[in-house]
Amino acid sequence: MSSSLFTFTVKDFRAQLRRLVLTGSAVAVGVAFLVLSVGGAGALVQSYEQSAAADVGEAAVQVVPGGGDGSLPAGAAARAARVPKVTSVAERLAGHANVITPSGRPLDDRALVTSIAADPALRWQRLDAGRWPEGPGEVVLDRESAERVGAKPGGTVRVTRADGSTADVRLTGLLDTSASQALGAQPAIGVPYAQVRTYATGVRATHLDLAVAPGADALAVAKAVKWAVSGGAAGAARAAGDGATSGDGRTAGDSATPGGDRAAGESAAHGNGRAADEGATPGDKAPRDGGSSRGPAPAAVAAYTHAGAVDHALQGGETMYAIVMTAALSFVLIAMAVARMVVTNTFSVVLAQRARQLALLRCVGTDRDQLLRIIRRQGLMLGALASAAGLAAGAAACALGTALINGFADLGPIEISLMPGAWTFGLAGAFGVLLTLWAVRKPARAAAAVPPVAALAASGAATLPEPGSRAVREAVSVLMLVAGAGLLALGAFGGSALSLLAVTLGAILTFFAVLRYARHLLPPLVGLLGLALRRPFGTVGRLSVQQLRADARRTAAASSAMLVGVTVAVSAVTAIGAAEGGLDTMLANRMPAVFALDTDAGRVPADALAALRAERGLTVTPVRTATLTVDGRKTVVAAADPAGLNPAAEGVGAARALKDGEAIALTGRPALSVAGTRLTAVTGAAELPVSLYPGATVYVTGATLDRLAAGAVTVSTVLLNPAGDTGHDAARAAVDRALVAHPEIRIADTGSDAELIRSMLDRLMLVVTVLLGFSIAIAALGVAATLMLTVEERTREFGMLRAIGLAGEQLRRMLTLESVLLALTAALAGTLLGLVYGTLAARSVLTGHVSPLEALADSGGTALTILALLAATVLTGVAASVLPAHRVRRMVVVDALHAA
Repeated sequence: MSSSLFTFTVKDFRAQLRRLVLTGSAVAVGVAFLVLSVGGAGALVQSYEQSAAADVGEAAVQVVPGGGDGSLPAGAAARAARVPKVTSVAERLAGHANVITPSGRPLDDRALVTSIAADPALRWQRLDAGRWPEGPGEVVLDRESAERVGAKPGGTVRVTRADGSTADVRLTGLLDTSASQALGAQPAIGVPYAQVRTYATGVRATHLDLAVAPGADALAVAKAVKWAVSGGAAGAARAAGDGATSGDGRTAGDSATPGGDRAAGESAAHGNGRAADEGATPGDKAPRDGGSSRGPAPAAVAAYTHAGAVDHALQGGETMYAIVMTAALSFVLIAMAVARMVVTNTFSVVLAQRARQLALLRCVGTDRDQLLRIIRRQGLMLGALASAAGLAAGAAACALGTALINGFADLGPIEISLMPGAWTFGLAGAFGVLLTLWAVRKPARAAAAVPPVAALAASGAATLPEPGSRAVREAVSVLMLVAGAGLLALGAFGGSALSLLAVTLGAILTFFAVLRYARHLLPPLVGLLGLALRRPFGTVGRLSVQQLRADARRTAAASSAMLVGVTVAVSAVTAIGAAEGGLDTMLANRMPAVFALDTDAGRVPADALAALRAERGLTVTPVRTATLTVDGRKTVVAAADPAGLNPAAEGVGAARALKDGEAIALTGRPALSVAGTRLTAVTGAAELPVSLYPGATVYVTGATLDRLAAGAVTVSTVLLNPAGDTGHDAARAAVDRALVAHPEIRIADTGSDAELIRSMLDRLMLVVTVLLGFSIAIAALGVAATLMLTVEERTREFGMLRAIGLAGEQLRRMLTLESVLLALTAALAGTLLGLVYGTLAARSVLTGHVSPLEALADSGGTALTILALLAATVLTGVAASVLPAHRVRRMVVVDALHAA
């Protein structure tokens, strides 16, 4: 019996395969999207790993700080050079300087100054053009910064010196920072090792790069270097007793090289090496010299082989991979949810059309369990075939994407592959099969419940009963709607730290409730839209609307898949657009000033302050600070005149009401002891000190600060706001004009910060729109599948319409209108829901700063993006009707009238 049942299942599946092609295509697209998403996330992590590996360099052994301030101990290079088998040592030095523009002002971002190793084999930077600097007055610069200041190799560029003056230096070449995590986020200057302290402030040693003798055991050398550098008595004595020098006769300082200003743990790549102290015995940790006792505890440094340094640098890679993969899979799950709806809807239609056949099977002895197995096995076959097709399409897309990226994108030394591992293909295939089985579960249960008496029906089609209790379904739907609405209100108006999460959960719950009632909500919307079709399309338009309204369940099912994609897309676009539109206001309300001065010296010169005050278009507010003892600990106390600050910024109102003897502090204590004086703490504005000056934890009035720190107060920064009707650009020009004699002073500009964030949001919106396009494409396949099945079910109806005079072209137009109405109904409903969800999500983020509706009005491109989504959805509906309409047009009238 089981063999014959399986044979029947296969034959019946082959007979129904033509009906299920578009359904399988939806699953295939979802599986391909899953493969491509995982491959894309992996490629992003690959680029991260390879860029970090590039920062490690080619040194056989690398020494990095083990903690503290990220600096190596003094004399580390010299001690490492005396270790046997070490042939060359390069110390990476890093500091900061400024690159001066032709206008005399520095770039807004400080430049990272790194040392260039004398030994070419130990240079970790990459040269893009020109040559390496070899002596005083020569530097290399990253390409972007060189273009911003108009400098080319062979020309000159002006930079600041460590003493605060400026110098014109020769630009010998350009650095390629495209693959560097250390150098890619800011302007980068490379200078010979001996010249670093001439130009840079805050210089520190971040790495030691070591070359070893051919055939030497790198791990053993790393262990010896670790103990020599860390200052352990036994290790230092042993290293000194060997009397070794660097193989090229130079001291460590002679061959030292640069490095990024990061700790070693921030660089990355791949490898299997071990740290010098891995796997060591206790004796290895503190080696003995004869019978001598153990030396003092070593300083916190770590030494790695090249592979070990790469492994150490990759410690952040797993976290990044998890974040990227989570973001990518969220879009995949949306697409697969749409695919599940398409499969469920299509199987429901197919099984409803076969209701009489299923009842006949019951009459000839097939029980419900056997019928259930037949349908589930057919779902399994469809899922397997569709998943295989999706895996092939995904592999092809990954291969093509890899070729395009590596062939046309400028990635420097990085080579990435979008092709995921074999386990990804296995899991994606299994996921596609399981998704299909899950999707057919409900229609299979409904089909198995068809009674044998249905075989007596005149038509082969019937409405399948919904499994389960209707009362339970209704109760669950109402519960989801009520709970979701409550979470939406809580997130949008509650002001909680988890507001956005509450809005997201509320949107999910209410949306599922809306889907449950779609058969009651969408058909009336079809009728409303159909009113606009009656005049231009006449009889064809009326017939399209009547058909969709007559079968409300099928209309809702076909539109729901499209509804999911449009709702999520519009929600994301609305939320991002509102955030972008309210960005300027939000930043302005968070910050007490538009501009702030930043100096390496930690103080603003008096003549610079006087020049700023001479500009009429500026409101100048000096921030004075002093380091005092607060509750037994040294901290920075700040004071500023709140009259010149942005009144809308958090804490400024409290600062204006502050009295002598009171303080605003980060702590929640009601009173503070500052320099032995008790001050009353004012609550509600704890973030003000930090927003005035980084590092400050207490804000007091000017009179209070003068009393607490008489003669020890410094003007650490100056906050600047446009005065009167002065615009942002005019105010910035006034600041640059006043500070032309002080190129060492940088300007923090909230306007520039807003532009940077805005560009990131624009890219995010583009990515989100493209990724959600897969969901809409899958939903379009569902609409096409429903129409194709409708054509088969309505064959006799179409024959009658042709017989009474309706032309084939009119039938084609009617099917096209039905498809467009389905897509447009879902698009409008999804747009309304998306606008509500997106606006509430934006409000949860912008609470207290700007109205989300005002932000949307200011966002400009958001409305155009939503209109573009609507247009794309309508075009998708037109495309979905092509095959069904073509089939109807070619239908033979006589054959159609004889259809059952």
